[in-house]
Amino acid sequence: SCEYTDIDGNAFTSIVIGNQRWMVENLSVTHYRNGDAIPTGHSGGEWGGLGSGAYAIYDDDPNNADIYGNLYNWYAVHDSRNIAPSGWHVPSDEEWMELEMYLGMWLVEAEASGLRGTDEGGKLKAAGTIEAGDGLWYAPNEGATNESGFAALPGGGRTSNSGNYSGIGNSCVFWTSSDYYDIGWYRELDEDNSQVYRSWGLNRTGRSVRCVRNASY
Repeated sequence: SCEYTDIDGNAFTSIVIGNQRWMVENLSVTHYRNGDAIPTGHSGGEWGGLGSGAYAIYDDDPNNADIYGNLYNWYAVHDSRNIAPSGWHVPSDEEWMELEMYLGMWLVEAEASGLRGTDEGGKLKAAGTIEAGDGLWYAPNEGATNESGFAALPGGGRTSNSGNYSGIGNSCVFWTSSDYYDIGWYRELDEDNSQVYRSWGLNRTGRSVRCVRNASY
């Protein structure tokens, strides 16, 4: 796995899965690619009223950023200044489908909404549980093998209306760069199943981001 650095100097590693090279860590940049700062530090009420790019850190605890990266709203994901490091991009809905199908999902499943597939989510999740002392997921962390090397961690999210934080230990939710009538598509992995949940959600929600390497690199 190669090591790269983002605009803030954070080192990150990557892994090849099928024909794609994915980051193994969640994005934690605090600046767009051109150097502009991504706004942060919003109260719950402020967060729920945003119509432009921002990020938050779960419970405003820097230790969470070190482990789980930052939580971005979809406006930041979709900003033309780019939150992805140079040579990388936020994956589209279709690129997520490519990953899922490589791990065993059928196209008709990949194109569906809601919980899809069988064990593809388990192949993406980091193994182990909080209860057993060998992981960051709550039990049962259903089907988690990390067979893909993607090592998804349950970083939770920040709700769009109240700006509350929820889901750490239980779920990880990744934005895609694609939208459904201007509402962003996302993927979710949960502790209680081994599938992958696909839906579109409110753009003011804070979610994790994984980037994929540009094909030309």
